[in-house]
Amino acid sequence: MPRQLHIAAFRLVGQGAFACAAALLCAATARAGMLEVKALQRDGKPLVGAVITASAENPALPPAAPIKAIMDQVNLAFEPDVLVLPVKSSVQFPNSDVVRHQVYSFSSARQFQLPLYRGKPYPPTMFEQTGVITLGCNIHDNMLAYIVVTDAPFFGRTDAAGSWAAPAVPSGRYRVRVWHPLASEPADIEQVVQVGADKDVVQIRLTRGLKPAPLKGRPHSWEY
Repeated sequence: MPRQLHIAAFRLVGQGAFACAAALLCAATARAGMLEVKALQRDGKPLVGAVITASAENPALPPAAPIKAIMDQVNLAFEPDVLVLPVKSSVQFPNSDVVRHQVYSFSSARQFQLPLYRGKPYPPTMFEQTGVITLGCNIHDNMLAYIVVTDAPFFGRTDAAGSWAAPAVPSGRYRVRVWHPLASEPADIEQVVQVGADKDVVQIRLTRGLKPAPLKGRPHSWEY
């Protein structure tokens, strides 16, 4: 994931203290805030559908709990076409189409293949290593999707305005990374921020234009 960028804005909004059973827990909760990220293309347009991850550097926090997710196949397309998962999560790949599909990944983070099928899915596929997994169908070349597996405690995708926010983030240093299927940055896009510091809104802007969409046909959630 890329690293060159213009720093713009993370908004860190303090939250009120909550009633706590222990003094230490109360102090930690009182320092929690909201981490808000604004991602932009090089020309200032919103970077829609980007994956944002925030890893705690100090204090260290464990990854988010694993989940059970579903990526269906509908109208010759993956639905959803991007999943962001905590490490050790599983994904089931049902096929709701009227035709058969053969899902595969050659990505180093997780290689697998589900032989030709329709209807009842195979058992869930486990994702125990972090990284970006590119998915395709051996029968339909225009089908494309991504699974981003992370060990970060906070993660998500930007909306139509290029924004993403995580509430109740404990005070500390976080390494925030941005990934997008069409980004053409020469290195990882990342920035270390201090949650709880006296900072106003900052933004992340790509230094290069986006790559052309790789496939024609049905638009994807990351295209413009």
